[in-house]
Amino acid sequence: MKRHGLLTAASALVLSLAAGHAFAGMEEAKRWVDTEFQPSTLSKDEQLKEMQWFVDAAKPFAGMEINFVSETITTHEYEARTLAKAFTEITGIKVRHDLLQEGDVVEKIQTQMQSGKNIYDGWINDSDLVGTHFRYGQTVALSDFMTGEGKDVTSPTLDLDDFIGKSFGTGPDNKLYQLPDQQFANLYWFRYDWFTRADLKQKFKAKYGYELGVPVNWSAYEDIADFFTNDVKEIDGVKVYGHMDYGKKDPSLGWRFTDAWLSMAGNGDKGIPNGKPVDEWGIRMEGCRPVGSSIERGGDTNGPAAVYSVTKYVEWLKKYAPPQAAGMTFSESGPVPSQGNVAQQMFWYTAFTADMVKPGLPVMNQDGTPKWRMAPSPKGPYWKDGMKLGYQDAGSLTLLKSTPLDRRKAAWLYQQFIVSKTVSLKKSHVGLTFIRESDIWDKSFTERAPKLGGLVEFYRSPARTQWTPTGVNVPDYPKLAQLWWQNIGDASSGAKTPQAAMDALAAAQDDVMARLERSKVQGECGPKLNPKTSAEHWYEQAKKDGTLAPQRKLADEKPKGETVDYDTLIKSWPASPPKRG
Repeated sequence: MKRHGLLTAASALVLSLAAGHAFAGMEEAKRWVDTEFQPSTLSKDEQLKEMQWFVDAAKPFAGMEINFVSETITTHEYEARTLAKAFTEITGIKVRHDLLQEGDVVEKIQTQMQSGKNIYDGWINDSDLVGTHFRYGQTVALSDFMTGEGKDVTSPTLDLDDFIGKSFGTGPDNKLYQLPDQQFANLYWFRYDWFTRADLKQKFKAKYGYELGVPVNWSAYEDIADFFTNDVKEIDGVKVYGHMDYGKKDPSLGWRFTDAWLSMAGNGDKGIPNGKPVDEWGIRMEGCRPVGSSIERGGDTNGPAAVYSVTKYVEWLKKYAPPQAAGMTFSESGPVPSQGNVAQQMFWYTAFTADMVKPGLPVMNQDGTPKWRMAPSPKGPYWKDGMKLGYQDAGSLTLLKSTPLDRRKAAWLYQQFIVSKTVSLKKSHVGLTFIRESDIWDKSFTERAPKLGGLVEFYRSPARTQWTPTGVNVPDYPKLAQLWWQNIGDASSGAKTPQAAMDALAAAQDDVMARLERSKVQGECGPKLNPKTSAEHWYEQAKKDGTLAPQRKLADEKPKGETVDYDTLIKSWPASPPKRG
């Protein structure tokens, strides 16, 4: 997760056995199961059986100390402080689990990939890098490892089909390179208590001709933003705003956009988890080779849908957000909705949930229920059924080939332990970052759901599948991602028009891919750029191919607003888990 200044800055956190502590195997496992690993989707007997496998599989590695790293979020803090200690005491493999800022994790994994020097034995690295990992050939394909070199250390109870984000870490070769350890989405957030007030509902309908509710399209979001900012103006003596965002030219502005803002407007093609042949970054891929980002090469980074998305971002920030928002970074803007003067926010990460439900906040009721809810994000006018709709972060288990085999095996044991069914449900309650279907549907979350503002309902809904991470079209995430904040920052500041900013971004992405093509470092699946033609050529080509991207500019980019009642929406979703097999 690249997002969280709301979480502590990263300092390396070292967990290991105290000097002289005796390895106790199943005795320690029983103590941990009884005192910490509850609730669980397994019975205690099943938990102990799973732990027995870990004890036995770890015997060849007892006494080894492995180095592991993740970024700093609540889920990973729990792993580093609690699960690393438990794993060490149960298996005898000592774990040093470092917590770093997400950018530092990326920098270190790049260093290990480029140098071949083993810095960490195991990683939790965003699945946004799956295209990078697949192409550079430095990352272990877990699907091969689990049936080959790592078969003897692969848990029979791992249950891959229980993971809701398995497709996120899968390469174009259909091999699994990364397995989710935590996931969260960016959703629509709104003040349910305000939206259900009879006086506000009446006033809104009188002005706009439809009901105040969860916006289905961007037109309704804009109308609601205008309504609260310019018509309602104050609630209980407090100045209120109809929108919240951030705009400082800072690296966090980059993920504000690469985290699927363009897809929400309707950029790219149909396809889950990512559009084919054009993804939500606007990068076209033919076979396994990226062939262009600019519209002149068949991409969509500077096409009408992308430009529309940036235009609306700039306009809404200026018109409907608190004045200080334009100068804020992600971490500075994050706590603002909890202060009680924002009506809605389209781009809101569910990783904020735990901080947004703290007792005593202006957005909490005295009975512990929130005054707000989260819901699926509205769609822009270019969006079509079958497209992805938003972003889901998936910090994922990753192994590199440069790690010696014995250390890689020991790290894989720890990685499986922290996603095992024995510990997964408890970890989900701590961090609220679901990875397993069985956890989402557990009765403990049915009971807790009313206090989590729609998080559980969303993850149980069919809508969930439309929220996905960056995919395989992006050939080098670290190199390309940094281009976004630099170029979109020019639009945010007013230095460039949205069109000029996106033209510059598309050209910069093409330049990076051209360098990768010349270097041949990514082999047969590296970029091979299309020659430049014209936007018109690609509009016609899409029509001929039966694809969408790039789409022509719409004559009307603001159709009539459409909303849905939140409670009606929730009731329309399934009340029981999907059948497996």
